[in-house]
Amino acid sequence: MTTNSKDYFEQLGADWDKLQASFFSDAVRDTALSVAAGMRGKTAADLGAGTGFITEGLLRSGLQVVAVDQSPAMLNALRRKFPDPYPVDTRVGDAEDLPLAAETVDYAFANMYLHHVQDPEKAIQEMVRILKPGGRLVVTDVDAHDFEFLRTEQHDRWLGFERQAVRDWFRDAGLNGVAVDCAGETCSAQSQDGESANLAIFVVSGTKLIGS
Repeated sequence: MTTNSKDYFEQLGADWDKLQASFFSDAVRDTALSVAAGMRGKTAADLGAGTGFITEGLLRSGLQVVAVDQSPAMLNALRRKFPDPYPVDTRVGDAEDLPLAAETVDYAFANMYLHHVQDPEKAIQEMVRILKPGGRLVVTDVDAHDFEFLRTEQHDRWLGFERQAVRDWFRDAGLNGVAVDCAGETCSAQSQDGESANLAIFVVSGTKLIGS
């Protein structure tokens, strides 16, 4: 499962917005944000933020945002998109060792992020670690599939996930009220040889127990 996902995203940089728009629509963001309603004035982490797809919706909802990504080029593009008066705290960091202190954010969002990390279960544990007690984690990603070109051409580490597995990871990490549902959207991609993938997107959420 060796990939060069960091280099892949670093090379894309400012071109990522156009490419991402070909994969899925803004409705994915709307679904993620609707799962964590009532956020204004709180702090959210956008993990695997890229150029700010989720960050944009968080800012519109009145949140303070910490955007984390492994690619400095992606974060540079994000900063250019959101200058003052909407500053974003951008931090370079890896999924299994997030550059945030424990219990510092009210919400954590990870959109199309999990299938790029080396250890998804550990990444979820890290997301839970940075949540305040009562904080909420929302992850959107794709169902398990067998389109190998996404591994070789787009450097996906994982070919999607079984929803039950992600549910179990959430629960094992100490989250309560875990819910998994279809996001009502698909992620579309085409290989260099013309093979097409049209993948269902799921949304999973859970709340960190107070006192955990």
